[in-house]
Amino acid sequence: MKSHKNIKFYSDRSIRLFLGLVLLLVSLQSCNKVKAEDKLDEKKVEKAAVKPISDLSIYNLPSQWTDQNNTDIEMVDLRGKVLVMVMIYTSCKAACPRLVADMRNIEQRIPAKIKDNVKFVLVSIDPSVDTPKRLKSFAIENKMEGDQWVFLRSTEENTREFAAVLAVNYKKISPLDFSHSNIISVFNAEGELAYQQEGLGVNSDETINKITVEAEKLN
Repeated sequence: MKSHKNIKFYSDRSIRLFLGLVLLLVSLQSCNKVKAEDKLDEKKVEKAAVKPISDLSIYNLPSQWTDQNNTDIEMVDLRGKVLVMVMIYTSCKAACPRLVADMRNIEQRIPAKIKDNVKFVLVSIDPSVDTPKRLKSFAIENKMEGDQWVFLRSTEENTREFAAVLAVNYKKISPLDFSHSNIISVFNAEGELAYQQEGLGVNSDETINKITVEAEKLN
């Protein structure tokens, strides 16, 4: 009987040892897989960093901008994200509220899995009024405070130059009002124009599809 108990004891210990080794091997394989994925992500970042900016990219623009947090940036600082851009002014009572609503609708409808790859950028055509403080207040008023929302202002010259790139026309028609194009533009991660939606309250399915296609390339 004693011999039989010893055999059972050694058998149980062998089983526990075997299971321990199996768990260790699985753990090592998982670690190696994570490390391999990390290296792959690092290579993607390095590749993006060294890739030259194309002639069609808005990141060639040298202009300086200030965001709603009073931080100075250049357009190239947004590189690596899909950009959904629109030009508005915060005191607008006609078209701009509709454009803002369209932007919020698009932001809400894009798939959750790509949200981190997309920035929504609203550029002021009235920089003399739309100070960083005013842009910040506007963002709060419209519940657009997340990191995905960027509000920008610059000089009149830089604003005109950028509007020309987006094919947006605007003109001051009174001390407080502008007439302007109603265009939402989608740029890929390299700052190249991928799609434009024109009009107010129009169907955004194609816009969302284009954003999704470009953003999924970054996953």
